[in-house]
Amino acid sequence: MPLIDSATIPPLAILSALPQEQRGLMELLHAPHKVTHASRDFWLGSLHGQPVVLALSRIGKVAAATTTAALIERFGVGRIVFTGVAGGLAHGVNVGDVVVAADFIQHDIDASPLFPRYEVPLYGQTRFRADAALSALLFEASCQALAHESLALRKAGGACVHQGLLASGDRFVCGTDESRLLRELTTQAGHAVLAVEMEGAAVAQVCLDYGVPLAVMRTISDRADDSAHVDFPHFVETVASRYAHLVIERLLVMLSKK
Repeated sequence: MPLIDSATIPPLAILSALPQEQRGLMELLHAPHKVTHASRDFWLGSLHGQPVVLALSRIGKVAAATTTAALIERFGVGRIVFTGVAGGLAHGVNVGDVVVAADFIQHDIDASPLFPRYEVPLYGQTRFRADAALSALLFEASCQALAHESLALRKAGGACVHQGLLASGDRFVCGTDESRLLRELTTQAGHAVLAVEMEGAAVAQVCLDYGVPLAVMRTISDRADDSAHVDFPHFVETVASRYAHLVIERLLVMLSKK
């Protein structure tokens, strides 16, 4: 049964793709308590007066789906916010930018000819939407964080916050030809993808099943091309983890006022 008293406010799950993103939030967590479940560590506590559960999604759609289901079933979370990195796919989505998801597609799912390409069988849909209200707050928090962040962590001319479609698949897209083909195929199918990553669509599908609101932000670490692997650890450590910390803190302040 869920580890929560039904008389209390359901906790907010803060799902991180990488340990570096979680570290700053862990340092701020009030009264932390670790629970190991499904071979994963979940940290319970509070941030800015909000009950929270911190967890790592792990990498890939199946692992992220398992973590999401555990957050809902075991810990009774009422909302999920996910931070991570992604490769920019659309023109104008550059390294150092942030994408807040409006919806998600699985770029590697293809059950044709039984179902149209990209459609998830038995769901009758290709896209899974993020929660509009929670995503609007996350977008605002992202804009505030980037506006006040040190220029030392930003590209010359500043960074941008985008909102739109994320594509997820069990592959690290890191080739110019591969990213070009992915962009062409999804565009031809009517899906204007901003960025590509490995977990968001799976988390969104689980959240739809359970009726749990979801919002996702991704910091663009590369352009999903031949240079995607260059300095990735350094970027995560110095930029993506910092963005995640700042954005989540601002989001929590907004939620505390509601």
